Amino acid sequence: MRLMLSVCPRRRQADGRKVLRSSIREFLCSEAMFHLGIPTTRAGTCVTSDSRVLRDIFYDGNPKHERCTVVLRIASTFIRFGSFEIFKPPDEYTGRKGPSVNRNDIRIQMLDYVISTFYPEIQEAHSGNTVQRNAAFFKEVTRRTARLVAEWQCVGFCHGVLNTDNMSIVGLTIDYGPFGFMDRYDPEHVCNGSDNTGRYAYNKQPEICKWNLGKLAEALVPELPLEISQLILEEEYDAEFEKHYLQKMRKKLGLIQLELEEDSKLVSELLETMHLTAGDFTNIFYLLSSFSVDIDPSKFEDFLEELTSQCASVEELKVVFKPQMDPRQLSMMLMLAQSNPQLLALIGTKANINKELERIEQFSKLQQLTADDLLSRNKRHWKEWLEKYRVRLQKEIESVGNADAWNTERVKVMNSNNPKYILRNYIAQNAIEAAENGDFSEVRKVLKLLEHPFQEAEGFQEVKEDAEEEGAAAAAACSQESRSKQSYCSKPPLWASELCVT
Repeated sequence: MRLMLSVCPRRRQADGRKVLRSSIREFLCSEAMFHLGIPTTRAGTCVTSDSRVLRDIFYDGNPKHERCTVVLRIASTFIRFGSFEIFKPPDEYTGRKGPSVNRNDIRIQMLDYVISTFYPEIQEAHSGNTVQRNAAFFKEVTRRTARLVAEWQCVGFCHGVLNTDNMSIVGLTIDYGPFGFMDRYDPEHVCNGSDNTGRYAYNKQPEICKWNLGKLAEALVPELPLEISQLILEEEYDAEFEKHYLQKMRKKLGLIQLELEEDSKLVSELLETMHLTAGDFTNIFYLLSSFSVDIDPSKFEDFLEELTSQCASVEELKVVFKPQMDPRQLSMMLMLAQSNPQLLALIGTKANINKELERIEQFSKLQQLTADDLLSRNKRHWKEWLEKYRVRLQKEIESVGNADAWNTERVKVMNSNNPKYILRNYIAQNAIEAAENGDFSEVRKVLKLLEHPFQEAEGFQEVKEDAEEEGAAAAAACSQESRSKQSYCSKPPLWASELCVT
């Protein structure tokens, strides 16, 4: 076991001090991920002080003083992909090189240590052939990474800075800086406010993790020839990701009896329906366990009402698609795209322009859209998908002898794979604001809730009783109206769309 204080002398104006805001987010999220069953570093303690440092949170020239805080992180190791890049040769364009360039003796020592300590079964199986051992090691790291990012995708988690230094050599979620769980499903969701190009958008996370593995492969040369590692990466990564992702999605949809080729299409169509209706990713999956094949028409309408209540309202969509550029700025960038693409590349991208044009178009359409029109449209989309889901569930029933036993097991599996509670940004923000005012009770309540993210999880009732003893049950918090007591289990309020994490 390794312990690590979350500080860094090379960042934050070189003072190496972490602040309360980011420390609470890291502490809560690492514990939330652990209890969701996703490989992660753990948080041992979070200790704050009266010392203060100046931070420009949004890099907008408006700094403020924040309390210094230390998070104690726990993991088997904190060695990362980037740890092996200290041997990088000089870059042909910049001349930059690793601090231990040409020290292959150190690279060999690092590999020997990592494999023998954290992959002893590989060391034992290939003790007589170093290249085979290193190839087996890289294959296992590739598979673990693919499974890890598949797990992230299935709970709507985004890592905001997926560089090689934030990728664990043992396949853990590491370094909770700007992160976020998606609320409204958007495949292009970006959780880091300073990621202007969308490099680490939700739908690009699998791709960027594969890219990072490619950089690890380069860093292992000559101990593992590149032609071997690249072949492993191409053969293993995508296949392992798709296999694990679909297995997890089947559980989330309660498809526990059969594995059909059509399941991948059913999942894709579900996500497309979520996107079209701006549905809440977590809550819609959670609600699906209460859908049954033989649901009667009146109850179906009730279910449809509940499902569409988890879709964004017209007001919410207007916030989402509100144009972000000044019209003059957009006009200037459009002209540069035609006349001087090189200059445009210094201040923006064609993709940014296209996104803004799409926002303008969507925002204009929303001005004419009524709440009834939106509800009708959303119900139509969900009816179409639910009919396909019903047909797929019917195939499950036809393959079993006892439909009631199957349904009981199906609901159990769904309720243990679809969390009711995740660390949404507004939940974290409420806890942070209270803590910054000296009240840490909200942090403790949220932590207890995240330790039991599934409603049917063992001990959930016990947690609610503990919370009541502290004066506010987790369930009761769902019905309170004030911002400080906003629901833990509902889609976010309008004010949450203004939150920015960098």
